[in-house]
Amino acid sequence: MPSAISLGLPNVRGRLPLLIGLAIDSFGGGCAGPLLLLYFVRVADIPLGTAGVLLTVATLFSIAAPAAVGVVIDRIGPRNLVVGAQFAQGLAFTGFFFGRSLWLLFLCALVTTTGQRVFWSSIFSLLADVADEGDRDRWFGLGGMMQAGGFALGGLAAGALLAIGGTTPFLIAMAVNAVTFYLAGVLLMGLHASHHQRTVEDTGPAPLLRKDRPFLTLIAANTLFALCVMMLSIGLPVYVAEVLPVPKWLVGVLLAAASVVLATGQTLVVRHTEKRRRTSVMVVAGVVWAVWGLLMASLTQVPGPVLVVVLVVATALYAFADLLHAATNNALAASVAPMAGRGKYLSYWQYSFTFASVLAPAYFAQLFEARHELPWLATALLALVAAGTLAVVGRTLPDQSD
Repeated sequence: MPSAISLGLPNVRGRLPLLIGLAIDSFGGGCAGPLLLLYFVRVADIPLGTAGVLLTVATLFSIAAPAAVGVVIDRIGPRNLVVGAQFAQGLAFTGFFFGRSLWLLFLCALVTTTGQRVFWSSIFSLLADVADEGDRDRWFGLGGMMQAGGFALGGLAAGALLAIGGTTPFLIAMAVNAVTFYLAGVLLMGLHASHHQRTVEDTGPAPLLRKDRPFLTLIAANTLFALCVMMLSIGLPVYVAEVLPVPKWLVGVLLAAASVVLATGQTLVVRHTEKRRRTSVMVVAGVVWAVWGLLMASLTQVPGPVLVVVLVVATALYAFADLLHAATNNALAASVAPMAGRGKYLSYWQYSFTFASVLAPAYFAQLFEARHELPWLATALLALVAAGTLAVVGRTLPDQSD
């Protein structure tokens, strides 16, 4: 049998609560996340464009979260921040289950987007803390695999719920997500202290971060890649439900399949890329995403008998690009950040996902309402811009294979 080392796996002894918590959390996200826009439309009776703007505005208010995390993470520890974020998001989805008014739903969206930002700004510091020496990149990969595995199962559940019809499935998804957040928070509270203590003393301000133009440029390019990441779960359910003449249950299957790739391949990708320039790996991801966007845009012109085949091929391309990016982007940030202040650099790195989260709902909804092909064509263009930026900036960076 292949060894853990040959599979790119780190030592997990004593840290299973963290891995199980990540999987449970992601199951709920995979179940409810793809249905959230449709929940606003079909349960709360809010127009799609308004719902997209509401989610974008709510996310906009959470934009300061990564900077706030960077200030306090060394004082209270990443585990405590992650646990707090889980319980806050559980409360938010409890509110989604019971609420119908626009303002209550906006408040719940604000809490959950802020919780997401705190979680993502803290989790990679927590993974770095639990890692044994030399295992940091492998923990990034394994953590991503557990999240992707949970999301895959959640995506299957979302597809099954979407196929039922009516409003009850959306309420079930909101309730499931709330419960999984609570369970994940409890599990993470059980992580043994010796497996989440910080190993690097870092209490000062992030060194020269505002003047670190190459790193800021990497954040900008990764923002475009993060937008590509989010487009499948945000756009595919709406595209299939409103436009494409394919079975509705196919949404869950495709989301699950893409997540299975992440759930099984990240540590292997890390093992093969941890000695390579990570910017080059991400350039390849950008080019593949561009091809994916073009294929998605073409689906409205594809004849019915081959539509499902082309959609499956497009999703496979997305999954390959997502696998390269997911296994590489945080390792890239960690490898080019200075040792002093690395935790803060990783917190600020999450601004790429924060900005993308702010843009994604309105970006997709507004372009989609104008013309169904537009969000996919725009995404293809942005992926090429990001790839070109990384190709240029990567030449100025030090070796990234450490």
